Amino acid sequence: MDWKTLHSCLLAGVLVTTSSVALVVPIVVQAQPASVRGLPDFTDLVEQVGPAVVNIRTVEKISSPSLGGVDSAMDEEMREFFKRFGIPIPNAPRQPQRPPQRQQPEEQPRGVGSGFILSADGFVMTNAHVVEGADEVLVTLTDSREFKAKIVGLDKRTDVAVVKIQASGLPAVKIGDVQRLKVGEWVMAIGSPFGLENTVTAGIVSAKQRDTGEYLPFIQTDVAINPGNSGGPLINMRGEVVGINSQIYSRSGGFMGISFAIPIDEAMQVSEQLRSAGRVTRGRIGVQIGPVAKDIAESLGLGKTQGALVSGVEAGSPADKAGIEAGDVITKFDGKTIDKVSDLPRMVGSTKPGSKSTITVFRRGSARDLSITIAEIEPEEPVRKAVGKQAPSKASVAAQQLGLSVAELTEAQKKELKLKGGVRIETASDAAARAGLREGDVILAIANTEVANLKEFDAAITKADKNKPLNVLFRRGEWAQYALIRPAR
Repeated sequence: MDWKTLHSCLLAGVLVTTSSVALVVPIVVQAQPASVRGLPDFTDLVEQVGPAVVNIRTVEKISSPSLGGVDSAMDEEMREFFKRFGIPIPNAPRQPQRPPQRQQPEEQPRGVGSGFILSADGFVMTNAHVVEGADEVLVTLTDSREFKAKIVGLDKRTDVAVVKIQASGLPAVKIGDVQRLKVGEWVMAIGSPFGLENTVTAGIVSAKQRDTGEYLPFIQTDVAINPGNSGGPLINMRGEVVGINSQIYSRSGGFMGISFAIPIDEAMQVSEQLRSAGRVTRGRIGVQIGPVAKDIAESLGLGKTQGALVSGVEAGSPADKAGIEAGDVITKFDGKTIDKVSDLPRMVGSTKPGSKSTITVFRRGSARDLSITIAEIEPEEPVRKAVGKQAPSKASVAAQQLGLSVAELTEAQKKELKLKGGVRIETASDAAARAGLREGDVILAIANTEVANLKEFDAAITKADKNKPLNVLFRRGEWAQYALIRPAR
């Protein structure tokens, strides 16, 4: 074989090899799209569920007394003082005083939220914080019809409320199965962010059973949720409601990629009680609990970090009568394992008061079953305004840096809450809000220092190291818990 023939054969070999690769490559390229899924189309879901989503506006009626041109902002007591002692009223017009006009309540917009229709006869579900304290609730449908709604009941612990409008033949949502919901699954929200009605946003489920310190384990998503979305539905790709959009994690006050929804199964249990009785009854056993640290679990011989560590037992409570002791680790409730400390109050809370249950405790190296009768948690009521003037809110420089404004507890509030002291949070923002603190919480201790009043509160904050996380013991409802305020980076 001469050189030209050999060269031709080698070249042919290269071309064949190249051709072989060229033939293989298209097969590989064609195989890729089979594993790549396209983005979902939400248009059918919007048409299906959209008509069942409503806009909710709340109105507050305020009195605006008028005394014939006298500054209406003047305190009523101050006007009476001037009148009684014959002192001319400042800034009053130089003309015969007109008789006081009858006080006319003025309607003032209070807020905007969302909701969804549960049944064709007009039951609507939303968040409790959307309608709480409202004098009037207005529900607007997608066809622009507007109805005055009656608050059937609300539950602040779960942030669920049910209102009723006088209408029939309404489009109702389908309730989904939260157990089938998977992390990574596409979901959609419809609501009224910033009052913009029928706004659709979408994303994926980021996590399930997210514990944020609230009464319920939340569904975490990256669906864009903003003020006004509260109370609106979280919808899966089957057009079923799987949650109620309730909260966001934010440092700016707006959406930052993390939002939370109340699982619809929990919400439906609450709504059934609200519709039947107007309130929610929950069980309690009367223990103070905390998490089981790894070193504690090892020292006790528990094996793994699970259960709820009993730090205190209320005298005369069901737990006390059942023989539960401080130092016990509650590992099971009615045979269900307590994986983390927040599981216990949820399990007990969902148990009907008066029923008998079995609690498994780990004590001194061995487990034992105890029979217990569940008591009822007292209904949560808003702190009533005290007779006379309430102490004004106060925000020292140190407190402002943490995003806190607080006020003294009145004697009436102390009596109602059964507390000897503490300060009530008026507003919580920035670092305090990120730590989970909110309006209405009562701070009992700062940095392991008990605070009974504003003076002690300011002293404790001023003394604390601002460069380290600051632990705050606070009371919310029936339970005391810790929050950790972290310094700004």
